[in-house]
Amino acid sequence: MMAQQIRVGRLAQEIQREVNDILQKRVRDPRVTGITITGVDVTGDLQHATIYYSILSDLASDQEKTAKGLKKATGLIRGELGHRLSIYVTPEIEFKQDKSEQYGEHIDDLLRKLHQEEQ
Repeated sequence: MMAQQIRVGRLAQEIQREVNDILQKRVRDPRVTGITITGVDVTGDLQHATIYYSILSDLASDQEKTAKGLKKATGLIRGELGHRLSIYVTPEIEFKQDKSEQYGEHIDDLLRKLHQEEQ
């Protein structure tokens, strides 16, 4: 059980590192530039990986473009992972936007405004 958790964790780290590299060096789609991979969740059976990303823009149009670009690049990214990862079966991958960073910035903005109103 413990060994399996370590394997899952190690695979998640490996996927995060490789996907960052693949996005920088292999994916030529301008819609996916400036993406940061913030984390990876791998299922216990190693069949699925959810890859979380953030982008600097909080414009809905930019977020939509990025999501479409990633969807289009998923096959290439998964194929590339298949060559790089030392596992028998490459997990299915899915990209999800990590909203936590934006949420944190939103809270910071609210706190700043509150602070200004107090003075």
